[in-house]
Amino acid sequence: MHPLNKLPEPSSTKPPPVEIQYWCSDQFLPILRHLNATVLISTYRLGQVAVVQAKGEELAVDLKTFEQAMGLAVSPRRLAVGTRRGIWVMNRAEGIDIPNRFDAKTRTAFIARQHWVTGNISVHDLGWHNDQLWAVNTLFSCLCTFDGQHNFVPQWKPSFISELIPQDRCHLNGMAMGANGPAYVTCLGKSDTAGGWRDNKVSGGMLIDVASGEPILEGLCMPHSPRLHDSKLWYLNSGKGELNVVDIETGATEVIDRVPGYTRGLALAGQFAFVGMSQIRETNIFGGLPIGEQANELRCGVAVVDLISGRTVAWFEFRNGVEEVFAVEVIPGAYPAVLHSPNLDGDDQELWVIPPLQRSR
Repeated sequence: MHPLNKLPEPSSTKPPPVEIQYWCSDQFLPILRHLNATVLISTYRLGQVAVVQAKGEELAVDLKTFEQAMGLAVSPRRLAVGTRRGIWVMNRAEGIDIPNRFDAKTRTAFIARQHWVTGNISVHDLGWHNDQLWAVNTLFSCLCTFDGQHNFVPQWKPSFISELIPQDRCHLNGMAMGANGPAYVTCLGKSDTAGGWRDNKVSGGMLIDVASGEPILEGLCMPHSPRLHDSKLWYLNSGKGELNVVDIETGATEVIDRVPGYTRGLALAGQFAFVGMSQIRETNIFGGLPIGEQANELRCGVAVVDLISGRTVAWFEFRNGVEEVFAVEVIPGAYPAVLHSPNLDGDDQELWVIPPLQRSR
């Protein structure tokens, strides 16, 4: 078991800084080294993206400030971070030395290059399809893209949503990206009225096929984070703390494992699922959920589930200072890696990446 580590919260965060403590189980770092990967965890209340990785035999965690950090999406060349009123797009750069608190030299860096102003659309899951970024626009109950001219470009909505209006009617939240674009989505209720999903949050959740517009699963408890991996469709039945898999042809669903947290945020890499876990405090949203019966036992962090054995084999946990996880991403082949803050928070310094002079007299 690794010792409890402490990380000061960046001074730019409000309310005043608190000491954040984190911990991982013995198998967490070997799994990261096996995958040669870095894990990203966003937390919107704290407004941070945690960069979690192994530095030799030690656990290393760096926090980067993004206002109300929400959805994350990784492609081979880019990283997108959803925030309260916009989306940051960060390009991947190799072989750049960036001083940081853990290592004087960095091989892989993600550097901010674009910022799309969306307005507060309550952006949830993000996903890349080729070079196009898609987003779950929860406030307007649709899937959207971005063109640099508009706040967003609506592309798809559930059939039961009659109009695009900022009312969070069904709490559309999750998106599974397929070979041809978004393939499946999750929502918390079949509603066409403002906030109507709240009326049946315990069993109103749905998993919907984008192409047909028809649900393939109903009666779910606040589902999130559908993902296609290894020719299977996975999702989180969040109100029960479950990681599930569904047979797309038959609609039969199976619980792979249960973890001690409200499950939100899912990344799959190799034989492992990285499942975000949150504590639940707001009774107006989370009251009455099955997982609420164990509220005092819930953890905040990431459970690593072995998909072959169907059991949790490793943990990363925030012991204090963080109560919720919004999104989880795994960056393969990026170890060590650094996010260079667009706000130059913490110990980040100004950084210029420029090509050679094109022409001189």
